[in-house]
Amino acid sequence: MNHRTVLKYAGTILFALCVQSAWGASPMSDAAVRATAHDIFKQLIEINTTDSIGSTTVAAQAMARRLLDAGFPAADVIVVGPNDRKGNMIARYRGNAGSKRRPVLLIGHLDVVEARREDWTTDPFQFVEKDGYYYGRGTQDMKDSDAILVTDFIRLKKEGYVPDRDIILALTADEEGGKSNGVDWLLKNRRELVDAEYVLNPDGGGLFPEQGRPLTVDFEATEKLYADYQVLATNRGGHSSRPRPDNPIYQVAHALEALEKAPFPLELNSVTREYFKQKALLETGERAADLRALLATPPDPAAIERLSKDEHYNAAMRTTCVATMLAGGHAPNALPQHAEANVNCRIMPGHSQEEIRLALVKLFNDPELSVRYRSDGGELSDHGSDRKAMAPPPLRTDVMDALRGVSAKLWPGAVVLPIMEAGASDSIYTMMEGIPSYGISGVSIDRDDRREHGRDERLQVDSFYTGDEFYYLFLKALTTSAH
Repeated sequence: MNHRTVLKYAGTILFALCVQSAWGASPMSDAAVRATAHDIFKQLIEINTTDSIGSTTVAAQAMARRLLDAGFPAADVIVVGPNDRKGNMIARYRGNAGSKRRPVLLIGHLDVVEARREDWTTDPFQFVEKDGYYYGRGTQDMKDSDAILVTDFIRLKKEGYVPDRDIILALTADEEGGKSNGVDWLLKNRRELVDAEYVLNPDGGGLFPEQGRPLTVDFEATEKLYADYQVLATNRGGHSSRPRPDNPIYQVAHALEALEKAPFPLELNSVTREYFKQKALLETGERAADLRALLATPPDPAAIERLSKDEHYNAAMRTTCVATMLAGGHAPNALPQHAEANVNCRIMPGHSQEEIRLALVKLFNDPELSVRYRSDGGELSDHGSDRKAMAPPPLRTDVMDALRGVSAKLWPGAVVLPIMEAGASDSIYTMMEGIPSYGISGVSIDRDDRREHGRDERLQVDSFYTGDEFYYLFLKALTTSAH
């Protein structure tokens, strides 16, 4: 090699080092990525963010500090909210300065459902690793995804990656309940911070494998509408030695029995039809035949009945309502003067909260019962909202191509499947504001081990790190100039 060649290569190496230094680029090793993701996940789990006594502000500030320490400018990482306990963190990853493309918005809620220590075998607010799982409230819903997104922002930043558009991350309050929903508040009060071309929400979709069954990568193309209702009966009460038929507890119990025995009718839409069509190709035997019969015109009632026994299929087939709380009576030796239940409904797109309230009134058929709508903040009213779940947004080619490409790399042979989210998420707020929103997650949870909102919530260790790799690759696929 002559001296000119040596000087040429030396110059190339020096240039690369200068570029790396200018960007602060130092790609993280796999071990460093795992350690960072683990520490962020642990930190989030051990910050209590319940509505009763917790604080999303503490979690938001902790994540902001992580990003600031990774080199994000202070002007691009802020914590804002309506009060001291309900803070939201918004971070902007700056793209190419000359880009004409509008931002992508990532949303994830920081709050978690209440958890009582006496119900759990571990402390729900301690990050515990055992038997190949991470335990703690929020490990499935959804501090895992919050940790993944923060980790991937740090990872991309450290390697000097420049996306072809801005990427916005909003970690927010009160998705699980409370009076200060962060996405709603930001859209109404600080729209400029979160305005985007479309939304990715890891609180929907994912992988739900079954033993010996083909794997699917589900993405949320639409979702149900959430609603709570108070079912209330009252009277003057009296001495328990003289029982009367107008016992409020019996009245509420009869109403709930009617609810149990009269499910809402079958209702399919474009998303669920495609979902069941694809599932019919993956299932075998009677289950596959039932799925095909469900899609027939008219659908087979026997097939509907059999499929309804599967809680996952049932939730995709109809509006569902279930009693979640009961209260009544005031003394063990007195007739109750009061009894009430909370009925929680997940409503199919196209129907309003008030429409379902009236359907419950008709089903219960008891003029002595009141059925009142309960808002997310707990306020009761005699009329539910006329709001309806939004129609599914058009599927974007760039999002679907990126999703299929990354899925094929991480899970060869898996089928990318559109779903209707049986629950509800903060996507309802972004959709109502006209921002197309898609529920996409790379975290795998065994179908029979879904513990979100439940006791001993946990996530497989390997699933968490694969989910981190998924979003790292997915964000790159979406924000490179090739798209």
